[in-house]
Amino acid sequence: MHAPRAAAVAACLALLLSACGDKSGDTGQDAPASTLAVTLVRAQMRPIQRTVVVSGPVAAFEEMQLGVEISGARVTALNVDVGQQVRKGQVLLELDHRSLDSELQQANAALSEAEAGVALARANLARGEGLVQDKFISASQLDELRAVRTQAEARRNTARAARDAAQLRRDFAELRAPADGVISRRLVQPGQVVAAGSELLRLIRDGRLEWRAELPEDDLARVEPGATVQLPSSAGPVTGRIRAVSPGVDSQTRTGTVYADLPEPGPLQPGSYVEGRIVTGAGNALTVPAASVVQRDGHAYVFTLDDKKVAHRVRVGTGTKVGGQVEIIEGLKAGDAVVEQGAGFLGDGDTVRVVAADKPAAPAKAAAGAATTP
Repeated sequence: MHAPRAAAVAACLALLLSACGDKSGDTGQDAPASTLAVTLVRAQMRPIQRTVVVSGPVAAFEEMQLGVEISGARVTALNVDVGQQVRKGQVLLELDHRSLDSELQQANAALSEAEAGVALARANLARGEGLVQDKFISASQLDELRAVRTQAEARRNTARAARDAAQLRRDFAELRAPADGVISRRLVQPGQVVAAGSELLRLIRDGRLEWRAELPEDDLARVEPGATVQLPSSAGPVTGRIRAVSPGVDSQTRTGTVYADLPEPGPLQPGSYVEGRIVTGAGNALTVPAASVVQRDGHAYVFTLDDKKVAHRVRVGTGTKVGGQVEIIEGLKAGDAVVEQGAGFLGDGDTVRVVAADKPAAPAKAAAGAATTP
């Protein structure tokens, strides 16, 4: 029984020695299994569309605050609500105008009486001019008839002005839309007694919206009127056009404002805050994939490798980001190889192993642990 047991022990020792010999032989040739697998990519010159990305609010191009010019009147009819399209001249609300109607009727009656007085005075003057030629009346009497006519015409003009004022007050009892647009706010209810000059309704003129954004002075200098801006929305991108750029910057914030017209705002609503991409031009630029650029300590970095596959962190200046590519302003030159996949996990001085770009860049240690998991 001792002979078979001794033979088994000898066989196990032989296997262990063989395994140890293989492991020591591999150490000198391959990177440790715990190193991070990464892919490399070269910085290349590419044509890009230069943009400025900034966030800002969507607002009404012109929002009109509407009120009435009569105090102490009660709202008898409210014909619109928020979001409703209205036309110029449309009656939006009406005030109680019964007393105004009475004043207007009195003014019309006074005007009719004054016009009748003018007609009588003119007729008397015409007869007097015929009588004075036949010496039936004197010249002084004719002058009196002319004065009576002038007084009658003056009374008529006064009555007409009073009638026009009464008509104007009656018109003030109806609030009409000053332009086509959309009702954006309602601050009045039927039956409410209103005061002159108080805001009752708010109207977005022509339903026209705009996008505004504050830009630092360096970016502001790159934007010109006529440039396009892309804004995201739930129904797809909305295209606007820069209408105006502020000619200067604020002395405190060092920023200026750009205004973009939105001819077709779609689902964008006033008050929403969205990020816009302003196109400032096109040209060639040195770019790397966005995955190669990591942000640490408030700065942008990429990783390069030396001959020993040791990663070195290089600080770079970045510009426009578009289409998954980042413009490199400084720190690299065309043809430099940088880490793409795996860059976010690297530290300065880490040893890595390079794999083909079509393979996933994952730590070998993690992969080995997953393989041994039962």
